[in-house]
Amino acid sequence: MAEEKSLKSSFELAMERLKKKDAEEGVESKPLTDAQRADIAEARNFYEAKLAEQEVLYESQRRAITDLTALETLEQDYRRERERLTTERDAKVARIRGR
Repeated sequence: MAEEKSLKSSFELAMERLKKKDAEEGVESKPLTDAQRADIAEARNFYEAKLAEQEVLYESQRRAITDLTALETLEQDYRRERERLTTERDAKVARIRGR
């Protein structure tokens, strides 16, 4: 009898297709080193703490504001700061992966 292959999840099938596509396009994938993993975890933890700090500051300031215009400005600043921190985090992780 032929060996029965185990069924694969849609995730596994998608990953196989992506690996095949990368191989056809000449994209090499190399595993991360332990140092890279540690640096990425450290960067993510740092930015997670910064984002949490911004949220706490935003919430405390939001409770004190009664003017709708000031509240709108505060919300825009908060969203902008979150976006900046997220972009910085993603760029730092990409730099670490590129080493």
